[in-house]
Amino acid sequence: MNFFEIAAILVCLAAGFGVLNQFSLRLPNTIGLVVIGLVASLILIGLDAVIPGFSLDDRVRKELFGIDFADTLLEGMLGFLLFAGALHVDFDALRKEKWAVASMATIGVLTSAALVATGFHFLAGVPFIIALVFGALISPTDPVAVLGLLKRIKVPHSLETKIAAESLFNDGVAYVLFLIVTALAFGGHESTLGAVDVARLFVVEVGGGAVLGGVAGWLVFQAMRRMDDYALEVLLTLALVMGTYALAIRLHVSGPIAVVVAGLLIGHSGVRYGMSENTREHVEAFWRMIDEILNAVLFLLVGLEVLAVAFHTEDIILGLVCIPLVIAARFLAVGLPVTVLRLRRTFTTGAIPMLTWGGLRGGISVALVLSLPDESEYKPLLLTVTYVIVIFSIIVQGLTMENVIRYFLARKNPEPE
Repeated sequence: MNFFEIAAILVCLAAGFGVLNQFSLRLPNTIGLVVIGLVASLILIGLDAVIPGFSLDDRVRKELFGIDFADTLLEGMLGFLLFAGALHVDFDALRKEKWAVASMATIGVLTSAALVATGFHFLAGVPFIIALVFGALISPTDPVAVLGLLKRIKVPHSLETKIAAESLFNDGVAYVLFLIVTALAFGGHESTLGAVDVARLFVVEVGGGAVLGGVAGWLVFQAMRRMDDYALEVLLTLALVMGTYALAIRLHVSGPIAVVVAGLLIGHSGVRYGMSENTREHVEAFWRMIDEILNAVLFLLVGLEVLAVAFHTEDIILGLVCIPLVIAARFLAVGLPVTVLRLRRTFTTGAIPMLTWGGLRGGISVALVLSLPDESEYKPLLLTVTYVIVIFSIIVQGLTMENVIRYFLARKNPEPE
């Protein structure tokens, strides 16, 4: 099938499954799509097991393998999703929370990756560098899942800013970390780098992405403030995302960080000073629609990707054992920065457990593990464990997050300064 046919099938399935969810399960749309996609995949696998000659699941699997999930998300959908999310982050609130967000998105991600790697090394008996690859790919919270969660749950504004902004930035940081440790684990010129060189490369990738996003966003803002043509300005934002992400790949800097910074700038300065009311409504409506469509397709793919997993009982058990490991690492990764920052300011009561449980893993982790070299003997193990954790995170954490937040907000909360 060609690209158009694949896209048409995915959109039709997402729409059809979305309708089915609305009339039957009535789950949040993203979670419902994961559940229905997962159930449909498991039914195909079950039919293949009990009906001789049944091969529909093989045909579906063949077409699914034709979709490079890693490239589709990491070099296709991700830039649009991150920009759409960043566009609606309150920039003024983010400035007040900058130290909390920055520390959780950097120190927190590195801490989580190290803790998960250490635990996984002992649990799975794999080399530590392979465990570090797993730690890097499972540590980022998925901004798509997290922002989808925040659309339906009322939380204090300061806490919402922390959760949303951290999820947007930490996947960019984790992606850079993943690229570095993957190169070290599976070869390439970076494998000869020392610790100082690795640290320098990390800073250049993250910092370079931020600078590129800031410059590109500023240039588009300058163009916007000199015109009032909503169609052209919508096109400018689309060009900003695609051009910035593509250029970031060419320059070997972080594309996710670049589009997040660009989105924050347009969402703040562009909306306030560069757009008329009519243009703002069209730009926001356009990106809201892009966000909803790509969200639906992404979570449908996460559910269907079960067909790509070669399940072994021991790997599934390991995945279940790793769930508390990943949650504990997230707790410490969030708790350490927040505890230090509490010496100077007040946080919402229950901020640490809410940030911990709200750190959903999603499509980014699946895409990263699928991007590993096929010849690696560890890829099937990492894929199964990652998928088990992601499915638990989206379904269990996603469905219980509202109750967790209500529990802690039922207490008297001092609003953060």
